[in-house]
Amino acid sequence: MSLRRTVAALAASAALCAVAAPAASADESPSAQAPAEKSLPSALYGKGDPRYDGVWRQSLALLAQDTAGVKPAGKAVEWLAGQQCEDGAFASYRPDPTEPCAAETLADVNATAVAVQALAALGGHEARVEKAVEWLKLVQNEDGGWSFNPGGPSDANSVSLVIGALVAAGEDPAKVLSTEDESPYDSLLDFHLGCDAKADERGAFAYQPDDKGRLAANDDATAAAVLAALGEDLVVEPDGDGAAPTAPSCDKDGEPTVAEAAGGGVAYLTKVLEENGGHLKSVMPGAEEQPDYGNTADTVLALAAAGERDAARDTLTWLEKNAPKWDAFESSPAALGQLVLATHAVGGDPTDFGGTDLVELLNATGPAPASVSADADAGAEDASDGKDGGDGVSTGAVVAVAVALVVVLALSAVVVARNRKRSK
Repeated sequence: MSLRRTVAALAASAALCAVAAPAASADESPSAQAPAEKSLPSALYGKGDPRYDGVWRQSLALLAQDTAGVKPAGKAVEWLAGQQCEDGAFASYRPDPTEPCAAETLADVNATAVAVQALAALGGHEARVEKAVEWLKLVQNEDGGWSFNPGGPSDANSVSLVIGALVAAGEDPAKVLSTEDESPYDSLLDFHLGCDAKADERGAFAYQPDDKGRLAANDDATAAAVLAALGEDLVVEPDGDGAAPTAPSCDKDGEPTVAEAAGGGVAYLTKVLEENGGHLKSVMPGAEEQPDYGNTADTVLALAAAGERDAARDTLTWLEKNAPKWDAFESSPAALGQLVLATHAVGGDPTDFGGTDLVELLNATGPAPASVSADADAGAEDASDGKDGGDGVSTGAVVAVAVALVVVLALSAVVVARNRKRSK
């Protein structure tokens, strides 16, 4: 029996004994109730406001759970599937999915793309996946790409996510052509900084050109674009046959191939990681310089997909040591999902992420999973190394509950003895 199950059994026994003991006297005031949490769907992962990321975080949580051998709660999967509109699109969040999507419902390309990846991985949702992919094709821009919301200019991140969705759905992105016969890969190359870029930005990808058409290196966009350029979705298998792509040569005329652009992106990311001590930095305008844990996790995926597994493992090692400082580390299903996927990409154990069980933390952000694989459960117990139960329960907690049980039993015995004396 695992320590978690032992604690549960002891706690249940203590509770039963407490019921048998006499009630508190009338002059004892009950403890103040904690304020009620904001009402959210019970099937939703995370406790924050879901208006802008409900589908996103749900999809990442489900995808990561599936990757880690966890069968998610049925209602969690049903909630995600029920967020889809009749035309196949997903909004960022629909508070009442029983109401049909209206004209003012803002479709979210990124949410649709990541939902496709999650539902495709879970299986049994082929019709919904196909419908979502058809919608993505309908809103493809003439340059072959997509924007966050349909109708806007393409951006590297949205294009990359849709490429991942197409791959997950069994489509060949090179054959998904716009009305101008441009593919998603053609659009991706539009964001690549080639030989005419500054030396320290060469090989990177931009998020979007500025109002004068100039490109600036963006670490987040580069990590996403490398993954997409290699034809990968968010689940990078650790035993894949990915080989390191070659960066484009500036001595050669002509535009780089998408594989060469990926190689340039890998070279750029590797250089940035070395300069920063193993991580990416925040690129938010005006933000204090600090590590960007999410983008660093995305970089692990890109490096692993490119066959740079030693560099990917080194970056994951930095995350294992430093990610606990991330304010989203223990409570964000999207952040935990990213870390689980990054760990999976290098063949690591997400139940022992620097001593922390990521799977347990992720599971705790939403409804209890339907089942956990034996490997995941064993990994959680083995990760304890005698310090805790591997599933987040310390040996000290077991002892504390056992002591509490003994105390309650002793008190119950005293009460019974007193009652017997009174009855004589």
